[in-house]
Amino acid sequence: MISKKLARDVLNTALQSGGDFAEIYLEENFSNSITLDNGKVESVNSGITYGAGIRILKRFQSVYGYTNDLSRKGLMHLADTLSHSYDGERILTVDNIKKVRIEKKHQPKVPFNSISTEDKIARMKETSEIMENFDKKIVRASVSYSDTTKKVVIFNSEGKEFDDVRVRGRIYLMCVASKEGAIETGGVGPGAQKGMEFFDEEIDLKAMAKEVAETALLMLDAEECPSGKMPVIIGNGFGGVIFHEACGHPLEASGVARGLSIFSGKKGQQIASPIVSAVDDGTIEGGWGSGNIDDEGNKTQRTLLIKDGILNDYLIDNFSGRRMGLKGNGCTRRQNYRYEPTSRMSNTFILPGKSTPEEIIAATKFGLYAKSLGGGSVNPTTGDFNFACTEAYIVKDGKIAYPVKGATLIGSGKDVLMKVDMVGNDLARAQGMCGASSGSIPVDVGQPTIRLSEMTVGGRGGVIK
Repeated sequence: MISKKLARDVLNTALQSGGDFAEIYLEENFSNSITLDNGKVESVNSGITYGAGIRILKRFQSVYGYTNDLSRKGLMHLADTLSHSYDGERILTVDNIKKVRIEKKHQPKVPFNSISTEDKIARMKETSEIMENFDKKIVRASVSYSDTTKKVVIFNSEGKEFDDVRVRGRIYLMCVASKEGAIETGGVGPGAQKGMEFFDEEIDLKAMAKEVAETALLMLDAEECPSGKMPVIIGNGFGGVIFHEACGHPLEASGVARGLSIFSGKKGQQIASPIVSAVDDGTIEGGWGSGNIDDEGNKTQRTLLIKDGILNDYLIDNFSGRRMGLKGNGCTRRQNYRYEPTSRMSNTFILPGKSTPEEIIAATKFGLYAKSLGGGSVNPTTGDFNFACTEAYIVKDGKIAYPVKGATLIGSGKDVLMKVDMVGNDLARAQGMCGASSGSIPVDVGQPTIRLSEMTVGGRGGVIK
């Protein structure tokens, strides 16, 4: 995107007032999206965005700025302006820049641009019709498709150049069921760091469309969920959003390094049940949150966060690692060049255990089975959370008794991990977008089916005593 000579000059300008590290992050992003509502094409959009971000560090201080003027004048002006955030003399000079070769994984087999927009719309309409025609109570069916191809180049004052190409595609199915004024929804949004082969070979859109419609209809006729403390079984896949939000974020070094996390200073201590182990793995082939390198140029890796209930490691970016005396472990991410990078999750999940889902349900005399979860809120400092269930059931005498709606799971990250008393063998991952200080990024959440011995459940169907 720019020459090595220009990169060297920009870095040296950034370092002129005493910074001890500088980097240039350049990005070019090609995006396409299509939205259908009840079979009608609502929007078709394509675009190209590009820009650069410059960061200068000095011990525990950081300054960041960005521009979409990639000319010599534009980049030099930004670097000069940022450099004056510090008041000192040059301590570092960049003489040469060498490209770091990294194996390129996650490459698409069928490029998105090899399939016409008309063909993509035809497939989306076919999927939409399945939901629309499933039942008369389905009043809305929506299908959204998107693909992105992001080219990234990073130069830093250690004399290194990195580059990467990140190709992602996702489709989201949603339908609304209505009956006598009541409304319920169902939805699913699979995605991957792959090409069109993901939609054609690896997922069954027709089956997913039927499942989404069935979920909306099932919840429409469900009873109101009772409230109180009870055992809770959380389903696999997107059920892992609780671990992601209430436990994963507090393991990110951006909070840990400043003592703002509930898990600060607890490495080597027990923070979960001995049957719980969890990882963040940015190396999974084609994973929605995977990458070849992170946004500092570090090679992505599989990080064992929790081992047999013991806090084993954190997610560390280079800048936060300065406070911790540790190097980054390949988890620095950002939405785009407008955001300063920081430690973030990639594909984060609880590892499988030995129980089958059937055994977990059979071992539960009374409780809630939260098969799938939706939105919620989390306090990142305390880990307190609440999450709505999009599909849930009451379990009685070891069997699924009946569906319930309006269920909310309430708890704290530091408590929920300790109360896991059964872990299933049915690990699954699901895709989502995670928002935090460095913007919205693609992530996988996941887990096998797990059971918590006790959890607070909110609902409008009376109080369990």
